[in-house]
Amino acid sequence: MSTDLNAFFKAYDVRGTVPDQINVDLVRRVGNAFVAVIGAEPIVVGYDMRPSSPELSHAFAEGAMEAGADVTLIGLASTDGLYFASGHLGRAGAMFTASHNPAQYNGIKMCRTHAQPIGMETGLAEIRDRVASGETLVAEKPGSLDEQDLLAEYASYLLALAPVTGRHLKIAVDAGNGMGGLTTPAVLSQIDAEIVPMYFELDGTFPNHEANPIDAANLVDLQAKVRETGADIGLAFDGDADRCFLVDEKGDLVSPSVLTALIAARELVKQPGATIIHNLITSRAVPEIVTELGGKPVRTRVGHSFIKATMASTDAIFGGEHSGHFYFRDFWRADSGMLAALHALAALAETDAPLSEVLAPYSRHVASGEINSEVADQSAIVAALEADWGSRPGVSVDHLDGLTITADDWWFNVRASNTEPLLRLNAEGKDAETMHRIRDEVLAAIRS
Repeated sequence: MSTDLNAFFKAYDVRGTVPDQINVDLVRRVGNAFVAVIGAEPIVVGYDMRPSSPELSHAFAEGAMEAGADVTLIGLASTDGLYFASGHLGRAGAMFTASHNPAQYNGIKMCRTHAQPIGMETGLAEIRDRVASGETLVAEKPGSLDEQDLLAEYASYLLALAPVTGRHLKIAVDAGNGMGGLTTPAVLSQIDAEIVPMYFELDGTFPNHEANPIDAANLVDLQAKVRETGADIGLAFDGDADRCFLVDEKGDLVSPSVLTALIAARELVKQPGATIIHNLITSRAVPEIVTELGGKPVRTRVGHSFIKATMASTDAIFGGEHSGHFYFRDFWRADSGMLAALHALAALAETDAPLSEVLAPYSRHVASGEINSEVADQSAIVAALEADWGSRPGVSVDHLDGLTITADDWWFNVRASNTEPLLRLNAEGKDAETMHRIRDEVLAAIRS
């Protein structure tokens, strides 16, 4: 193939525009190469609500069957629903989704048996190279195709991990016209709650707003709905519903770091002394609280492949990221926005207090959020920042992921984007004044 596959074979998945980058022919080849690389074992395939997803998922299945794999189609699913199917059935899997990307995009998230991730260093590069070579594996006996609906089993499994009992809750849910519109009724209809639905219609053109809750602009409707209806909590899911963001009863946004700390505390009750993973952008409140509760905090780079690998090597019970991804050992170390939501609902239902009070002990510092700056020479600016800030008294420097400078009452991290000429700044301080001072000084240096 003459097409530059590097344009849409990303670090952790395949993602691009339809049909110029992602099309039926390419996807059929990817399905064949996937089986050739991982072995002709049974696989499971799911897809999201994008208009191109059904046709693409069937083409992938055709390529996989040509290579000798039996394929189970689970139809419409969230990404964590596909991970559930992979773990529950003990099969490798492929999920057709472009997550929060706009409507013209689609992609494939692939995993080995029991939701083990596939990235560039764990098989995706081999799949890409095999597609590029044009080589096709044709088995003596083609694989078979069957269909299963696992939504009910998915809901039961999650509710067994995080049962919600106690008081009646009023829950506003913004599905963003994504797969949360399918999973929310299946799961939350089984608890004592009134659901206030927003944008539950599955529509991959995203007519109301982008299904990307890390952008605060996409949470404005949910904030207004919580205030208008007097809901106890608001939940927002991204397009493939593997991420979840919270809004409290006042309509205020809840940091994913706060939810990470809450879930960590709940998991440590189940297994005292367990290891908890957090990425280096997460609030320092997370390792503080984990340590105070007798757990073992372990810091990792940003990205699900690093989180999952570290969870496996440390047997961690839980991991959280600043981006709204939450990983559970009891969910095959995969991420699930719905399971994270159930933990928040369970904690809230156990008390008569409002969500803001339930979460207050987990919010200790003030964060800037991620701020992107377009720069021509990323490495030169990072080097200049390190030369300046690294020589200041009372600071430590590390390079786990980009540049992190840490002091007693503040820290900041600067990381280069892998795909764009951007530097990403995250800063945190003991209070707003401290954070603003650090943020503004670093930003001025980056943008000068």
